[in-house]
Amino acid sequence: MPELPEVEVTRRSLADAITGARIEAVTLGKPLRWPLGCPPQTLIGQHVVDLRRRGKYLLADTSSGVLLLHLGMSGSLRFTRGLPAAGVHDHFDMVTSQGTLRLHDPRRFGAVVYATGEEDPVAAKLLGGLGMEPLSEAFSLAAFQSGLKKSQMPIKQLLLAGRLVVGVGNIYASEVLFLAGIRPTTSASRIGPARVRKLHEAIRVVLARAVELGGSTLRDFSNADGTAGHFQTQANVYGRDGAPCHVCATPIRVLRQGQRSSYFCPACQRP
Repeated sequence: MPELPEVEVTRRSLADAITGARIEAVTLGKPLRWPLGCPPQTLIGQHVVDLRRRGKYLLADTSSGVLLLHLGMSGSLRFTRGLPAAGVHDHFDMVTSQGTLRLHDPRRFGAVVYATGEEDPVAAKLLGGLGMEPLSEAFSLAAFQSGLKKSQMPIKQLLLAGRLVVGVGNIYASEVLFLAGIRPTTSASRIGPARVRKLHEAIRVVLARAVELGGSTLRDFSNADGTAGHFQTQANVYGRDGAPCHVCATPIRVLRQGQRSSYFCPACQRP
């Protein structure tokens, strides 16, 4: 599933190319998770004035509203001139004066939703419950520590929930907890101040490194230029069950938490 690094990589690969573009046509394919929320012709004539990100949503500000784009489980965006005819897994084409933006999503868990602004109830419902942005100044250590103290959840599952901090998906949560030296099953409220500081910093470091490496491509993610990510090739624990830890040579273990696999080093990561 595309997580914060993949969405941020997509944003950066699109932003300069699409900003200022005039929307000339919109074509919908098979229905996605949520409806567009307006007749497609509503968008024609509007200009894309900015491309931002909130959590795993891309926010394309237009001259009259905002398009919220979500990549779902398997989605990717392309933006170029001269795209081939839409295929069975292409569900949204927005033709602009500077190229065509296309959402390709085999599993159709992605979405493109139009709202008049972020205060619109449609947008507020999607964005209102999101936690702090980990790569921004809004990621407060004090607020993070306070949120941990209030939760009895295992730390891995709290990070995945996205209500305290957004974008720490399954791969990145395993890597963050390894860097911080914390076992994924540890109760969030039991993590002391020194380890909270390490965890806070590890989230920033791992996600920034993932963006630098173009995100992670496990199956089909690529950015708007078609380039795959490489973070997964440098993982310390994720996907390395039974392999020696890079630090202490102890075999990496895997356990199931909910429906997700958690990888960890039993020697380097303390409960």
